[in-house]
Amino acid sequence: MESTRKILNATKSVGYTILSIGMAIFLYGFFVSDTSVATSVGIGAVMGAIFIFLIGVFFVATEEMEKKTDKGIRFSNKKGAPFRHSF
Repeated sequence: MESTRKILNATKSVGYTILSIGMAIFLYGFFVSDTSVATSVGIGAVMGAIFIFLIGVFFVATEEMEKKTDKGIRFSNKKGAPFRHSF
């Protein structure tokens, strides 16, 4: 539980930092600058921050699902012969 909290806190802090920088660059490019380069860089930074956060949440969810599943469960087919099912 502690490792998932660390991963989630790290992705939140990195995501929020990049998101705020990206929003600042976007707003500068949209309202102040005459060129569209800063606007596109800001949009890219915001999308990158969202992507980083989603990947971090995916890692946390994957780790928690791995902890909750039983490994090595034996299932049997219709004829009764046991076989090992892996996901």
